[in-house]
Amino acid sequence: MRRRAFISLLSGAAAWPLAARAQQGAMPVIGFMSARSPEDSVDGLEAFRRGLKEGGFTEGENVGIEFRWALGDYSRLPALAADLVGRHVAVIVAAGGEPSGLAAKAATTTIPTWSGSAAIRSRPAWSTASAGPVAMSRALPY
Repeated sequence: MRRRAFISLLSGAAAWPLAARAQQGAMPVIGFMSARSPEDSVDGLEAFRRGLKEGGFTEGENVGIEFRWALGDYSRLPALAADLVGRHVAVIVAAGGEPSGLAAKAATTTIPTWSGSAAIRSRPAWSTASAGPVAMSRALPY
């Protein structure tokens, strides 16, 4: 249950910058990257979408989601993060452990990134830059 609560909290947190961009008219897009595979992430994705819906966001209606999967190959993470940055997503959600969060953080200084890694949370520099009211990178506890 802690994991589902975390994912719901993460989904809500990821929606914060989307609300600001939604006022601009274009549908905001979440970049979701994971070190895992979609098959390994079914429950987490279900909880993520549920959390977005609770925050008023429905995939395909008022928010888009671009998924990128490393399929267990951590060396792919920097390229996946760079691809999401190149697509100008509103926020990057980095799932699947610390390597995903570190790759997302290394790829951008302008797009908010969200990760569940406790190791990332302990690095104060991650929360020093800000884009409006939202710190650029946040990590939430499990």
